[in-house]
Amino acid sequence: MSATVETAKAQPAVMAAKQIKQRRPVSRRSLRVVSIMSPLVILVSWEILSRVGALDARFFPAPTLVFQALWDEAKTGDLWNQSQHSLSRLVIGFVVGAVPGIVIGIVAGLSRVVNAAVRPLISGLYPVPKSAIFPLFLLFFGFGENTIWYFVATGVFFPVMINTYSGVANVAQIFYDVAENFGARRGRVFWSVALPGAMPNIITGVELGAGMGLIMLAIAEMLGGVGNGWGYMVWNSYQLFRIESMYAYLLVFALVGMLLALIVGLVGRRVTPWITRH
Repeated sequence: MSATVETAKAQPAVMAAKQIKQRRPVSRRSLRVVSIMSPLVILVSWEILSRVGALDARFFPAPTLVFQALWDEAKTGDLWNQSQHSLSRLVIGFVVGAVPGIVIGIVAGLSRVVNAAVRPLISGLYPVPKSAIFPLFLLFFGFGENTIWYFVATGVFFPVMINTYSGVANVAQIFYDVAENFGARRGRVFWSVALPGAMPNIITGVELGAGMGLIMLAIAEMLGGVGNGWGYMVWNSYQLFRIESMYAYLLVFALVGMLLALIVGLVGRRVTPWITRH
């Protein structure tokens, strides 16, 4: 009798185990299809709602009209001209912000003294809204390209530095102890322990920094009085009520952001092959 009871109790567990075994992992192809379909569904829904009048076409023009406006900007050459200015600012600002962010993050993660000196400054400055401090950049550097470079660099620096520090600080102490027991010098510890251990976090920080750099670029081009760039075109199109053109340049920001995330992801897979990704 007791054996029958135990068998009855075990049946749900056995059935659950069989169900788990029967579940197949989602294939990469399926995930890729979902990634492609999700924005397409949104665009198609937007198109239909705009065409039938459920959305006010004055403020939410159909995506086909937005793509047409983007094509017109490309045919006239304005898109390429504005892209040249914005991309150069983004690249320079990114480098100026990311390099010190990685260096300071690694040093702060390895040195308690540097961490004690830097951490209060980062904790106090990072939450400050970046758009609120843009007038300070104008006061310090005036109107010009260097102002946008430094402003973009400021937005890039913080996520890169914080993620780099977190990656170095979270490396298990046992790895440092093993390196020291084998007589590794500080340079060797850096290259063989700290940097590889922090690399996944550095890649994450770089991706976040690239996205923040785009946001800072848009703010600077809107308010910096440079008269060109994607951000300027968004603001100028809004003032002239060229809504399709405004959405077209917003679409450029989105596409560039997706491209940057893709590039960083590809680089990350190359430099961290030991990380399992789903």
